Amino acid sequence: MHSDLLLVIVVGAALAFDFTNGFHDTANVVAASISTRALSPRTAVTIAAALNFAGAFISLKVAATIGSGIFATARITETIVFAGLIGAIAWNLVTWFVGLPSSSSHALIGGVTGAMLAAVGGSGVKGQALIRTVVAPAVVAPVLAFAVAGISILIVYRLVGRRRPGVVTDGFRLGQIASTSMLSLAHGTNDAQKTMGVITLALVAHGSISERHFHVPTWVVVSAASAIALGTYAGGWRIIRTVGTRIIKMDIAQGFTAQGAGAAVILASSHFGYPLSTTQVISGGIMGAGAAKRFSAVRWGVAGNIVAAWILTIPAAGLAGALTYGVADMFGAGVLGPILITILALGVLGSALVRRGRSAYPGARASAHA
Repeated sequence: MHSDLLLVIVVGAALAFDFTNGFHDTANVVAASISTRALSPRTAVTIAAALNFAGAFISLKVAATIGSGIFATARITETIVFAGLIGAIAWNLVTWFVGLPSSSSHALIGGVTGAMLAAVGGSGVKGQALIRTVVAPAVVAPVLAFAVAGISILIVYRLVGRRRPGVVTDGFRLGQIASTSMLSLAHGTNDAQKTMGVITLALVAHGSISERHFHVPTWVVVSAASAIALGTYAGGWRIIRTVGTRIIKMDIAQGFTAQGAGAAVILASSHFGYPLSTTQVISGGIMGAGAAKRFSAVRWGVAGNIVAAWILTIPAAGLAGALTYGVADMFGAGVLGPILITILALGVLGSALVRRGRSAYPGARASAHA
């Protein structure tokens, strides 16, 4: 008999992942507008949080792809979903700590894939669907965003080249507020959906939803939208610095075109139900906007590190998911393994946050003892 407690733990882990997805991917949405000073940091993340929440209600096609299109739902268990989520959360936190904008979407898919392979082997993953809906878009989307942003910035410079700088700057500042809003909405239509799909997978494994009548319950939509919005508002400032200032030294026209290109590609992907990496798309757009102006304007060493993180994300999260499943399985099919892993994960996370706080304020202890 399935354990209701195990389902609660899985849903909690999914919402925790969704929160990390929000603060990890905040940079995708707001970095350009913050670095060009079109918006203040807090205003930018507030807009992003609100529109991420709204975007989550627009379409459920991506959620359906995650929930029924990639994994064999008949072979899924709550422990598999839990292990995949822990693998994805671990990779999100590692890349956030070092300030690399990796893909939360691919971390989630990689984590669940690794756990599924460890549990039931290749029969649990629909290989062709994985390639068609995840791998192929991962290759095409950033290249497309790069090209669209590059072409767009050349057109923009030609159109405004002889106009007064003050008028142009004011116009692009308003335009970038609009492009930030559109990108935030697009992000919600894609990223929040993945957590909805995974929670619904767990509900299918629990027996709460029939495999034949797959649907995303309203409470799942609301809770996932809320978690990613809260995470977005928390803000992943380390990654914002990388995306906003370290790839290129961005002007306001480049910020506008990069965000516009990213929003267009993401919305198109959501329409077709592809679980796209919004991180890859906006990073590709920023690189394209920089390279079109001057190829040497892009810091290709930083860009190379970002691409390396993209390549590593699915296998690294998959390995973490597989290891987590292996540990949980040592304690049987019940709830004991996930409970122990949750306690351990919370302890490690708490310790890391305390150490980070002490390193950020090295004089705190000395003043406390004075």
